[in-house]
Amino acid sequence: MEEEVAQSLLDAKERAHQGGVELQQLKAELRKAGEEDTRLKASLLQLTRELEELKEIEASLERQEREVDEDTTVTIPSAVYVAQLYHRISKIEWDYESEPGMVKGIHHGPSVAQPIHLDSTQLSKKFISDYLWSLVDTDW
Repeated sequence: MEEEVAQSLLDAKERAHQGGVELQQLKAELRKAGEEDTRLKASLLQLTRELEELKEIEASLERQEREVDEDTTVTIPSAVYVAQLYHRISKIEWDYESEPGMVKGIHHGPSVAQPIHLDSTQLSKKFISDYLWSLVDTDW
């Protein structure tokens, strides 16, 4: 009977030791999970901050877009008016498809249509302006 009691005591000690080892493993896993939780919370906080910054940028861009839309609705009609007025006075039909640096179009004069072909890289802006205005009939 003493042997059985001793064996059961040894078995209990072995189970207690195994339970201690398992407890240590569970504590290590719990510590790792806690570290991972802390890391994920920090990452979530950083991503939340970035999201808020992006929302602020989006709101700012939307405000700027509205301002541009408002400016455009005011500017474009006046720009169109000026372009139409200039076209009626000068009677020049512009070639908007010409290569950069070239001023092209057709002046519809009193008797004959005259092509315009000026190289702005070789001629001054003043010369081009004076030439174009010289085409306009000022006998209104």
